[in-house]
Amino acid sequence: MHIEKRKQGQNTKYYLSHSYRVGKRTKKIRHYLGLNLTEEEIEERREEAKKEIEQQIQVKTDLLKFSLTRKEIEKLNEYDREIDIVHLDVAGWKAFTEKFVFNTNAIEGSAVTPEEVHYLLRHHGDATNCDEIEALNVAQAVDFIQNTDEELSLELIKKLHKLCFEGSKKFAGNLRDVEVVIRNAYGEVVHRGIPKEEIKNELEELSNWYNDNADDLKPLVLAALVHNQFEFIHPFEDGNGRVGRLLLNYVLLRHGYPPINILFEDRGRYYRCLQKYSGEDVLEDTLEFLVEQYRKGME
Repeated sequence: MHIEKRKQGQNTKYYLSHSYRVGKRTKKIRHYLGLNLTEEEIEERREEAKKEIEQQIQVKTDLLKFSLTRKEIEKLNEYDREIDIVHLDVAGWKAFTEKFVFNTNAIEGSAVTPEEVHYLLRHHGDATNCDEIEALNVAQAVDFIQNTDEELSLELIKKLHKLCFEGSKKFAGNLRDVEVVIRNAYGEVVHRGIPKEEIKNELEELSNWYNDNADDLKPLVLAALVHNQFEFIHPFEDGNGRVGRLLLNYVLLRHGYPPINILFEDRGRYYRCLQKYSGEDVLEDTLEFLVEQYRKGME
């Protein structure tokens, strides 16, 4: 930590400044000491300022790409107040499951219509193609996250993938052994999944982080971070979006919060929120988006 001086006309402002690295990025914290201070006054205030800076740096909230200070945590937690706690009855869960199955699959290119989803789920229709298999599978995965007592872990993440894609993808439940990139509609690369050799460790780190911090962050913030970080890792050859949205709701449900359905019609904004997170470490856009999606679902 070092003293910074800033001239302002005839006056001089003094700060205690500290730089630290998070991954490949450098962050800086400054603590204002005072105006036109003597050497003795600087030294008197330096120790207290040092303690304040150390308290701001929350080491245990490091999440692969960035860390959160106390003030940042408090700001993010404010979004949680926008969620009304409601509990779905049996009919409500059936309606939510149908809407979730349609939207989460449609975002990934499924051609199954809402009417076909309704028939498959309500009348136990037989699947005739991969899209229909995945519709039935995702419904089973929704039932699983609603009822499971399992802690978040690498094995649970792999289980969700297998539930979604058994019978439609040969790699169901297996981490990818290839490198992947995500492209936009123009063919431009907007994100690269982490190297395949790092996937297992990063998913275990994500699970450990969640279990360590589940009592310190509000459920909406926890769910958004787990979802976004999972998508950043992109651990499967395909199907990451659907598993990520299941994980989002897994976290919410474990904390007694209602599930959120991300609408197919809003997928463009959804993707932009993910890009803001992966490219700029911005979570606020995702939180605002999730609150909006929840309100649409309640309507």
